Amino acid sequence: MSKKVKIWIIFVILTAVLTIVRLFGQDKLDDDRLITFIVHPEQYSIKMYWKDDDGNRLKSIGRLQEWLASKNQQLIFAMNGGMYLPDGTPQGLFIEDNIQKTPTDTAQGTGNFYLMPNGIFYITNENRAVVTATASFQPSTNIRYATQSGPMLVIEGNIHPAFKQGSTNLHIRNGVGILPDNKVVFAMSKKAINLYDFATYFKEIGCKDALYLDGYVSRTYLPTKNWVQTDGDFGVMIGVCTKKN
Repeated sequence: MSKKVKIWIIFVILTAVLTIVRLFGQDKLDDDRLITFIVHPEQYSIKMYWKDDDGNRLKSIGRLQEWLASKNQQLIFAMNGGMYLPDGTPQGLFIEDNIQKTPTDTAQGTGNFYLMPNGIFYITNENRAVVTATASFQPSTNIRYATQSGPMLVIEGNIHPAFKQGSTNLHIRNGVGILPDNKVVFAMSKKAINLYDFATYFKEIGCKDALYLDGYVSRTYLPTKNWVQTDGDFGVMIGVCTKKN
């Protein structure tokens, strides 16, 4: 084997390793500006919550944690999962346990939710995670959980066209994206950030599609990273628990 061939093989191997680490390594996906959590829906239970068994809105991450504990379920991650109306009703589509609780919102309006395209994050019965623009969403009985929000951060590999680099519109923000291997990336900024920079994070780690969930009210619960926020007054919340055997 010639020296050139050996060098080429080493280069290919190193490139492959670096690509895998960049796309799929939890630590390498971290950004000092963000608190992030990467999870595979086939390995952990990703669900969306709004009300308890008595029909009362759960509201806060702390209340969600207590409610799940009463069912012998341990919450390992949670964050608010989309925008909501003044009474706490989810704004736009919400599906829970294959039941549509609120319909898709295709109206025109103002604010982040209506900064088109907005989108939908959903989990199928086969534990496939998807983020898609609302206009491309196909209703199906195979969708177990879904939440609508907006705007999309990344659309088919491109940053939302309305976002401007260097924008001074800074807020705490949280969102969700999908990696090529079906892992889900949840991220929330630790400090105020603009939408362009927030979207860039999802694009650079390999998310073809990513969705903005909410802004300054956002909270994240991730005790493994010493980030514990249990307050809030939310509509939909996303929670991750260890799957039962």
